[in-house]
Amino acid sequence: MFPLLIISISKEKWYPLFFRLARIWSKFILIGMGFGYAIKKDQQPEPNKSYMFVANHTSMADIMLMLVASKNPFVFVGKQELSKIPLFGFFYKRTCILVDRSSAKSRQAVFIRAQRRLKQGVSICIFPEGGVPEEHIVLDTFKDGAFRLAINHQIPIVPITFYDNKKRLSYTFFSGGPGKMRAKIHQFINTEGLAIEDTKALNTKTRTLILEELNRTNSIETKKPL
Repeated sequence: MFPLLIISISKEKWYPLFFRLARIWSKFILIGMGFGYAIKKDQQPEPNKSYMFVANHTSMADIMLMLVASKNPFVFVGKQELSKIPLFGFFYKRTCILVDRSSAKSRQAVFIRAQRRLKQGVSICIFPEGGVPEEHIVLDTFKDGAFRLAINHQIPIVPITFYDNKKRLSYTFFSGGPGKMRAKIHQFINTEGLAIEDTKALNTKTRTLILEELNRTNSIETKKPL
């Protein structure tokens, strides 16, 4: 797919083509690694409409599963360190909005680039934990950036729960294994009429929804007979 991918990133307006190719790539990667996937949707994103996709971050596989989960083209906002990964980083830095979290200037630039993308009709995807938390943490605290952006542009929040990615492909050596990766797209959270002062409340509402879903699922699976 390399030649097609190179062509698709040569112009910013061709990003939807790159996104479709990236979805195909993601499916091949997941299936090739022995991971099936199942996406449950409580609400379906509408075509040609912008959203703020947010999900819990547990694994490098989150990127692939997120691409599989949404047909609506979106741009990742991610840490610039990933741009150093061979080959993957080449496309990553040309198609994603990179942020240096230690730099206030870099964080401000994210808002400007995201605004331009949203005006082009593309959605934004952010993992609001800011990174993959330690193994024992079910869901880390959320940073406010995604929610400020959603309020500024009055676009819906799309909460997504990833159930299995950590146990399938974590950062711990000699762990994980083949199996199904499940994701759930929850009912969207409306931001119309909200102001910047509502950022923290929106953050808490979204995190609580995902955390309760993770705890509910973990509780059910723990009670299953061996």
